[in-house]
Amino acid sequence: MLDKKFSPERQSAFAARFEAQKIAFGPVVFQCVRYAWKRGMLQALSDTGGTGLTIAELAATGRWTEYVLKVVLETCLSAGVVYLSAGRYVIDKTGYCVLTDAITQINLDFNHDVCYEGLFRLDESLDQEKPLGLTALGDWPTLYQGLSQLPEPAKTSWFAFDHHYSDTSFPDILPDVFATAPRRLMDIGANTGKFSCAALAYNPSVEMHLVDLPKQLTVAEENLRKAGVVERAHFHPVDLLDAEMALPANMDMIWMSQFLSCFSEPAIASILQRAAAALSPQGQLLIMDTFWDRQRYDIAAFCLINTSPYFTSMASGNSKIYESNDYIRLAEAAGLQLLTTRDDIGYCHSLLRFTRAGQ
Repeated sequence: MLDKKFSPERQSAFAARFEAQKIAFGPVVFQCVRYAWKRGMLQALSDTGGTGLTIAELAATGRWTEYVLKVVLETCLSAGVVYLSAGRYVIDKTGYCVLTDAITQINLDFNHDVCYEGLFRLDESLDQEKPLGLTALGDWPTLYQGLSQLPEPAKTSWFAFDHHYSDTSFPDILPDVFATAPRRLMDIGANTGKFSCAALAYNPSVEMHLVDLPKQLTVAEENLRKAGVVERAHFHPVDLLDAEMALPANMDMIWMSQFLSCFSEPAIASILQRAAAALSPQGQLLIMDTFWDRQRYDIAAFCLINTSPYFTSMASGNSKIYESNDYIRLAEAAGLQLLTTRDDIGYCHSLLRFTRAGQ
């Protein structure tokens, strides 16, 4: 693991105490900034072109009372989202990020709509290694059984979060996937079928094998049908937590994207053992995931590290965003060997290429 330090090298005790208060009041700041964005306050300030507005001018629009404006904008002020100049609130650079940056908005929606209520039970979830916060959304053992049935707006926010990270990567990695000219390609954790659609469109001769839970495969099959590529696809309903369930055999390439982070280390070990057994003699396994230890920028590592509590409280109870060496160690134990690693794919992905050991 690379050494990592997010705080300044020379931080005074006073500055450290201020940072600690930001943590203590973090949920308050989150909700007020989100309100200012969703209810149009930040847009109203942005529309002034940098001159800003007074509380009285904002209240005169009839959209908010002076009380609401003062409560919300004062918190935004404390967070550096806006600043005060001659009695006028002016949107600051952080406010512009909230207002215009897609990944910031997706992260805000995901944490509010999917995670916020459930994270209240994070302590219990950590103690028991069960997703006890998931009851805020529905009655399923893990989030994955209920993915297609999530209530709104959680469903929209979950898929926006998942797809925004992966969609930026798919166009870039298809040459990697087909570098060895695979004819039989298995997509484990096919989800809505986005990767399979892209792979079938990219290569007109490849045969796709999609593996996931039955309800997810129903969604994937419909999407492949709409894309006109379903005739080269085969669907394999598998509960990968069942270690006795083998995977379809003789695969030239096995693909996993943002998938293994949904499982505990023992479950990952089992999945990798079965994947190794499913490879053809010269077959390869490609794992694309978001490893916090392989990020060029601290902002990416910060976001990834703080996604792990979602897995604890909402998704599975015992999975997380892993370091790359965790996967490599577990793959080697499953009889695989690492061939290559490629970083800086999309926003924050890396691609690990494995083959059977000794080949």
